[in-house]
Amino acid sequence: MTAALPHTDPAQSPLAIRGLTVSYGEQPVVFSVDMTVQDGAMTAIIGPNGAGKSTLLKAALNIVKPLSGHVTVYGRPLAEQAHRIAYVPQRASVDWDFPTEVLDVVLMGLYRDLGLLGRVRARHITHAKECLARVGMEDFASRQIGQLSGGQQQRVFLARALAQKADLYLLDEPFAGVDAATERAIIDVLKSLRAEGKTVVAVHHDLSTVRAYFDNVFLINRRKMGEGPIAASFTPETVQATYGGRLADGQITQLTQEA
Repeated sequence: MTAALPHTDPAQSPLAIRGLTVSYGEQPVVFSVDMTVQDGAMTAIIGPNGAGKSTLLKAALNIVKPLSGHVTVYGRPLAEQAHRIAYVPQRASVDWDFPTEVLDVVLMGLYRDLGLLGRVRARHITHAKECLARVGMEDFASRQIGQLSGGQQQRVFLARALAQKADLYLLDEPFAGVDAATERAIIDVLKSLRAEGKTVVAVHHDLSTVRAYFDNVFLINRRKMGEGPIAASFTPETVQATYGGRLADGQITQLTQEA
């Protein structure tokens, strides 16, 4: 069920995970998972609810402490390469009542450049506004973040990630609960990042768009169930094994076939 990823040396992969195990209490949520992300490509992490998709991403970033395993970013320890990563969390995990304006949220992505004093200069504001324009939110810079719709909030968090000028973008369900226009806007930005040579990894829940949106897929149900290019790894067999009979055979065939 695993196809080799082309031109991907695990020692130089944007994100290489080996033997990652995460447990909540006595119950393993992710068990001994290996993952090798292809450079300059878009990879979807898919699996049923409770399969460990978001936990895998958080453990790779050390947001959740793993029991065991090893993670490297571009061949180096995470702590040495954190500046090359931008992370977009699930929208539901964010406190949207925090009183701050949209522009300030995007400026948070520039914390490394702002320095200890957090002195915002004209060039920082210009860059933040450029990032907002890229996600179609330039007219909302002075709006309170809590006053925005769910889709608008997600666009702002993507703009914050863009402000970091990262090489590796990790997104946890970026399309969950957003409107169709926002989904199109987000995928256009992600594909433009890929065109710039950046790497994108996203936890994704909509099987009907996997083939259209992504180059590679990583299938998980607590354990790794498959990994590789869409054509080789997003198949009725791998999806059925991953979802364990939760989807009908005809539905799986329709979702995984060529458009």
